[in-house]
Amino acid sequence: MTLAVCLIFHPCPKWVLLVRTGELWRFDIYRKVPKDLTQPTYTGAIISVCCCLFILFLFLSELTGFIATEIVNELYVDDPDKESGGKIEVNLNISLPNLHCELVGLDIQDEMGRHEVGHIDNSMKVPLNNGDGCRFEGHFSINKVPGNFHVSTHSATAQPQNPDMTHIIHKLSFGDKLQVQNIHGAFNALGGADKLSSNPLASHDYILKIVPTVYEDMSGKQRYSYQYTVANKEYVAYSHTGRIIPAIWFRYDLSPITVKYTERRQPLYRFITSICAIIGGTFTVAGILDSCIFTASEAWKKIQLGKMQ
Repeated sequence: MTLAVCLIFHPCPKWVLLVRTGELWRFDIYRKVPKDLTQPTYTGAIISVCCCLFILFLFLSELTGFIATEIVNELYVDDPDKESGGKIEVNLNISLPNLHCELVGLDIQDEMGRHEVGHIDNSMKVPLNNGDGCRFEGHFSINKVPGNFHVSTHSATAQPQNPDMTHIIHKLSFGDKLQVQNIHGAFNALGGADKLSSNPLASHDYILKIVPTVYEDMSGKQRYSYQYTVANKEYVAYSHTGRIIPAIWFRYDLSPITVKYTERRQPLYRFITSICAIIGGTFTVAGILDSCIFTASEAWKKIQLGKMQ
């Protein structure tokens, strides 16, 4: 029985390659060596065991990397959350241990003409120190333009003579909350800021540079958050009428650069390629090492027998 393979090239003549099925063994590139022509050695056994253990170690390392997810990041210029209506959600949690809650208020203003004094929507005041202090918690939105929001006594019906603006900032974050272990960003850069030892009559300026951040998980779902850097100063301000009422200012501006984090896994073909490279490379190096040791050992035996000149 024969196996005929015809290759036809027009207008060239037909070429026919006939290969007898009984002669397919001629195409075997993995030639076999009879066992009676091979010689096992203790050195070869040791190298083989070490080789297998090394391959197992590298295989498990590659498998761990293949199963685990990796996070890659990129930078681009764009507004990532176009469906937000040009708004950024803000979460603020701050304690003023020496200022009564009826005096504490939140004011918001920006370059689009917004000027809101005493913002109260989605906010809460919790008395501290038997009513002598206050913790302010607020959830509000700001426009994606430069502006500021500040905690002050501006909205109070009667201004105190010496308001004490010493404070602790528990949280200041923007956008969605990200709880990802592999991302170490400045999403709450002011969290834990302690100004209790500051001048009670001083104003505090926190200058924020907000950076849009996108996180895309394995399913393709995106979450929009914001990192920020901060610089701060404190001062006692005066005008021609006297001392200006102190406040805690958060002045912000947005960066045009967006940071995107993408969660992904290593492709299967890359994992298979790595495993093949590990197995092939390890066996090749081990074979060379075993061959060198065996050759050197045989040469040493001949020297001891005086067969080498």
